Amino acid sequence: MARDPITCHVLNTLTGTPAANLPVTLTLMSSSTSSSNPVTFQATTNADGRVANWTPVGGSASVPSILGALPSADTKTNWAVRFETGPWYEAQGIESFWPEVEVKFTVKGRGRESEEGWRHYHVPVLLGPWNYSTYRGS
Repeated sequence: MARDPITCHVLNTLTGTPAANLPVTLTLMSSSTSSSNPVTFQATTNADGRVANWTPVGGSASVPSILGALPSADTKTNWAVRFETGPWYEAQGIESFWPEVEVKFTVKGRGRESEEGWRHYHVPVLLGPWNYSTYRGS
C-alpha cells in the first residue's frame, strides 16, 4: 500500500531506538472547505516507529481524498498530529513529563512532487521522557 501524503516517524531518544507501538492521531484542524467537525485519523507506529497510512475515525474520508478535493494547489489546511506519549512511556515503567505531544502544521495544496502524485509532508519527532523536538522531514 502506498503511503499517505502525511506521514510521521518517532525515535525514542532514551533508548536510541524507534518508538514502536505508539498511538498517534492525525486531525484536520481547518481548511477553506472543512466543516465545523474535525476530521480525525488514527494509527500506531510500526516496528520502525513510522506511520505511513492513517485509518479514518468515524468516516470514510482518506487523507488523499481530502487533499484531492481541495479547490486549488494553493489551498492551505492546518493539521495536528498527537502522540500519546504518557501512557506509552508508562507502559514501559518510565515516568514521562509529557502526557502527549502535539505538533501542528500547515499543508499547502496538492502539488505534484512525488511518484504518488502528492506533495509529501513528513513529521519526524525525537522523543524523550523529558524532551522532544521535531522538524519538517522529507
